[in-house]
Amino acid sequence: MSKPDTNKRRNFMLSSLRFAAMGLFGSMVFGTVRKNKRLIRENKCVNRGICGNCRIFSDCSLPQALSAKDVLEKT
Repeated sequence: MSKPDTNKRRNFMLSSLRFAAMGLFGSMVFGTVRKNKRLIRENKCVNRGICGNCRIFSDCSLPQALSAKDVLEKT
């Protein structure tokens, strides 16, 4: 085996691993976004009950969010 063949194989393997990692990361992001959309559609909490940092807090109509909004209005 000559040196250029080894470099080609190494570059091919690195590129393959890089694309596999990007594909895995992309599928994880897609799954997370899809899950959040499903939870919103089913009217379930997307932030594990922590209303303070939730991005949909102002539009949320779940009982816990309504209670948190009442408390924030009183203070």
